[in-house]
Amino acid sequence: MRAPSAVALPDAAPASLILRLAPDYAIPFVQLARWDRPIGWELLLAPCWWATGLAGVAAHNGPNVWHLALFLIGAIAMRGAGCTYNDILDRDLDAGVERTRGRPLPSGRATAKAAAAFMAAQSLVGLAVVVCFNRFTIAVAFASLLIVAVYPLMKRITSWPQAVLGLAFSWGALVGWTATFARLDWPAVALYFAAFCWTIGYDTIYAQQDARDDAIVGIRSTARLFGAQARAGVGLFYALTAALTELAILGAGGGVWAQIGWAAFTAHLAWQVSRIDGASPATALKLFRSNRDSALLLFAGLAAQGALG
Repeated sequence: MRAPSAVALPDAAPASLILRLAPDYAIPFVQLARWDRPIGWELLLAPCWWATGLAGVAAHNGPNVWHLALFLIGAIAMRGAGCTYNDILDRDLDAGVERTRGRPLPSGRATAKAAAAFMAAQSLVGLAVVVCFNRFTIAVAFASLLIVAVYPLMKRITSWPQAVLGLAFSWGALVGWTATFARLDWPAVALYFAAFCWTIGYDTIYAQQDARDDAIVGIRSTARLFGAQARAGVGLFYALTAALTELAILGAGGGVWAQIGWAAFTAHLAWQVSRIDGASPATALKLFRSNRDSALLLFAGLAAQGALG
C-alpha cells in the first residue's frame, strides 16, 4: 500500500483514506478536486443543510432527507469542479507558494487540458443534482455561476477575495430554502448573509497560513489586510454571523432546540477567535477545519427543532 506521505499535500486530511486507495493515475485528479481535503465541500454544504433545516423549522417538519442527500452530492461535485477551475487559473501563482507548489498542475503531474475535462465531468454531476429540484431553485442555483467564475481572479485585484468566496459559498442558503418553498423569504436572505460573514471569518483564518508567501507573489487577502488585527476582524465577522443567524431563526419561528444549536455554534466561533492571535500555520489550519463542527452544531439544533419542536 502506498505511504500517504508520498503523495499528500501539506493541507490534506491526515492519513487520507482516498489517497491510500486511489490508483497512481488518479492521484492528481483526487487532489485537483480536493477529495483528500473534505473540509471544503463540508463548508460549501453547510449553508445548504442549514437552510434545509431552517425550512423544516418554518414548515414544522424535520429537514427533507432527500434534499440533504442531493446537496451532499452536489457540494462534493461542485466544490471539486470549482477547485479544478481555480487550479487551472492559478497554476503559475501556485508555483510560487510553498503550500501549493506541489499541486498537480504546477508540479506537472497533470495537464491543463486533462484538468479542464475533469472539471467538465464534475460539473455534469452538479447539473444532474440541480435539475432534481423545482424550476425556481434551478434558476437560483444557476445565478451563482458568475460569482464562481470570477472568484479565482479576485485575489489579484482586491484585498477582499474572502468576500467574493462568501458570496459563492453561502449561495446554498438560498438554494436550500427555495428547494422546499419554491420562493425566497427574508429568513433565507438573513441566513445567506450570516453564512457570508462566516465564510469571510473562517477563510481569513485559513489565509493566515500563506500570508508571508502571498506578500511575495502578490496575492491579496483579508489575512494580509487585517494583519495584527486579524483577531478583531474575524471577531467582527463572527459576531455578525451570530446575530444574522439568530435573526433567521427567529424569522422562521425557531424555538428552544434551534436556540441551543445557535448557542453552541456561537460558542464555537468565540473559541476560534480566542485562539487566533499568534497562531502557527498548523493552528490556523486546525481552527479553519473546526468550522465543520461548528456548522454541524447549528444544523443539529435546526434539525431537532423541526422534528421535535
